[in-house]
Amino acid sequence: MILQKMFFESSKFLSGWRHWRCLAVWTASLGAIAVALVGGGPRTLAGQPATRRVVVATTTVVADLVRQVGGERITVDSLMGPGIDPHSYKATPRDTDRLSRADLVVASGLHLEGKLSDILSRLGKRVPMVAVADALPRESLLSVAENLYDPHVWFDAKLWSQCPAVVAQALAAIDPAGREQYEANANAYRRSLELLDGRLRDRIATIPQQQRVLVTAHDAFRYFGRAYGIEVVGVQGTSTESEAGLNDINRLVELLVVKKIPAVFVETSVSDRNMTALREGASARGHSVTLGGRLYSDSLGGPDSDAATLEQALVANVETIVAGLSGGR
Repeated sequence: MILQKMFFESSKFLSGWRHWRCLAVWTASLGAIAVALVGGGPRTLAGQPATRRVVVATTTVVADLVRQVGGERITVDSLMGPGIDPHSYKATPRDTDRLSRADLVVASGLHLEGKLSDILSRLGKRVPMVAVADALPRESLLSVAENLYDPHVWFDAKLWSQCPAVVAQALAAIDPAGREQYEANANAYRRSLELLDGRLRDRIATIPQQQRVLVTAHDAFRYFGRAYGIEVVGVQGTSTESEAGLNDINRLVELLVVKKIPAVFVETSVSDRNMTALREGASARGHSVTLGGRLYSDSLGGPDSDAATLEQALVANVETIVAGLSGGR
């Protein structure tokens, strides 16, 4: 089933729960909060209206998806902030508390969250959880090993457009009164992503065919390449936990030189040291490679950036890629 419920097994949480029950007995002003928690009513973050459900999203990309579907009926708490690499993210005790107090936890899935997976697997029956990418048809996914798939599905806008419905269903399960609004929002967002998909494809098509090679820090853009007709090569694998070796660097330097690729790209959430090595290697072979720009990969930008939403990030990435590989044509 898409919506899964599991018990959160944490002695610290149980201890905190007993503490709250004591406070409910001794402090009348906290009684209503205790009743809401025991009775399954909406839990709240500080300063938020009690009528809103609190949804904790693991990544900024997922948080944007939940906001698009949930609208004003929910409060979204993004566990990871802008620029954070989800592959290597380590949860803090405060994160565990945020997850345990949520009305719903929404993860990306397909093992994107890496080290956070153990905590997610311990989430309790009192905290509903959904992993949006896990709901996508397996035939639409790119395999990386047996029973393992590339998790970076949001780079294909049309594929990601299937995920709003998953979130709408999960939100309606915790807030049945909002079902119609969630479904309407999900349908509107799906149509917006489908329109964006066509615009991105047209823009990438302006790059000369022989120069449509995207070299990045890690292999996060395979869905992007498949969807929009551009060859994608990452120094590292689909996870930044893998390490690039000398052979990997030398192989890509050869590719840059032979195909005369004009630029490589760094990522906002990944170190640029491997890209520096590539440029230096190509230069030693007599081929100058520029730094084409910085791409949003596993994280969106801040609220005041040009990539506060996924749609903005995809547009910003495509414009950066076009400028780097074809001089801004």
